[in-house]
Amino acid sequence: MSALSRPAPASNKPRQALLIDSSPELNRMLNDLCDQHDWDILDAKDNQEALELSQSHRFDLIITGERTSSQQDIELLRRLRLVRPHTRLIILTDEFTPGDVLNSIRERAFSYFARPFSTEQLAEIVRLAMTTPFWDDGIEILSATPDWVRLAVRCDLATADRLIQFYREASDLLENETEQVATAFREILLNAIEHGAKFDASQHAEVSYIRTRRVVLCKVRDPGTGFSLEELKHSALANPPDEPFRHMAEREAQGIRPGGYGILMAKELVDDLLYNQQGNEVLLVKYLDKSDP
Repeated sequence: MSALSRPAPASNKPRQALLIDSSPELNRMLNDLCDQHDWDILDAKDNQEALELSQSHRFDLIITGERTSSQQDIELLRRLRLVRPHTRLIILTDEFTPGDVLNSIRERAFSYFARPFSTEQLAEIVRLAMTTPFWDDGIEILSATPDWVRLAVRCDLATADRLIQFYREASDLLENETEQVATAFREILLNAIEHGAKFDASQHAEVSYIRTRRVVLCKVRDPGTGFSLEELKHSALANPPDEPFRHMAEREAQGIRPGGYGILMAKELVDDLLYNQQGNEVLLVKYLDKSDP
């Protein structure tokens, strides 16, 4: 596993973002975000100009234009890495091609959005790009085919949110099924980060996504020693039916942040949720095409 990237040294100089062939909508969103942080925004008319500007400017964030294909943006990213290996690049595109999401992860894109996408989700990812101190070793492809992907994912919240956005773009499920799996997947991954890795960003969880014609499987293996479901007094899953909030007192006693509903919510969004004997591997199962014989 590669070493953690080091945060940039503190400086009074504003950081710089580059927008390529940007839309008025994106300009407004970025300006609103930059008002909250110390950033300057520059513009480029196309990918070639962006690459040329990167020779003389150390951009902290680049956001591609939507009128280029994701394949063109991935090629820009490959060439950019030779000049500025740690620049954060977010791909926006109107043209989605199967396999581009995995290729963007291989080339260490910060995130990926294909139209139509949620501007709220884009704003959140841009905010993460502006504020997270390290990122580019966070998601590593261990093996990948179109139907079976295995990843190593750094145990921090920002990396989890980036991974879920990549999943949303790669998913070929119906929109409501995509969001159900994404929400359950995120909750289980956050549980692994909090309770398995203890928020230790030097640790990595192993994540697998398997897609067949009738089922989606998501597996998360955390780096911890595991637990028994009987030990989860801090989770709403352990509450008796007549005491739906009993876990909250346990969380307060243990000094754990408010919450505890993640596993319970995940169980409601997918068809099966299974733990291994040690309690450090979780399998989410979502069945598809239930109306078919």
